[in-house]
Amino acid sequence: MADLRASPGVKFPPPLIFLLFLLAGWGAEQVTTDLTLGLSEALRRGLAIILIVVGLGFDGLAAGQMRRHQTAVEPWKGASNLLTTGLFAYTRNPIYLGFALTYLGFAVAMDSPLAVALIVPCVIVIDRFVITREEAHLGAVFGAAYDEYRRTVRRWI
Repeated sequence: MADLRASPGVKFPPPLIFLLFLLAGWGAEQVTTDLTLGLSEALRRGLAIILIVVGLGFDGLAAGQMRRHQTAVEPWKGASNLLTTGLFAYTRNPIYLGFALTYLGFAVAMDSPLAVALIVPCVIVIDRFVITREEAHLGAVFGAAYDEYRRTVRRWI
């Protein structure tokens, strides 16, 4: 069994998980259906831009905060500091929230209802196979401080 203090044991990069679900939804739709989101092009583009910009903003702010506090951004590396301020005061996973928003932005931009729908199983995979490992690691490293943080800040939003 892996030492939870050394690393969360995340085996697959989360951005790649989001990308695979997005491409699977879009690709399957290309060969099976002519469905669209039913939005005007202007609305679809505007919504896509907003989702992508907000998502990338979350990612950039959270990653910057992690770097400033000298803790690993990569989920397969161990955490050296527990962040509880900034975006982390509102969500324990601002980067994954940002990835999800960016994913939805691209799915909307591609006019792909199937890709939009696949955000649900994608987030479940991230939640169960990435976040739970990270939380076990953070609990092992930071103990009661992390337990208190978990009690006061939601996992997603």
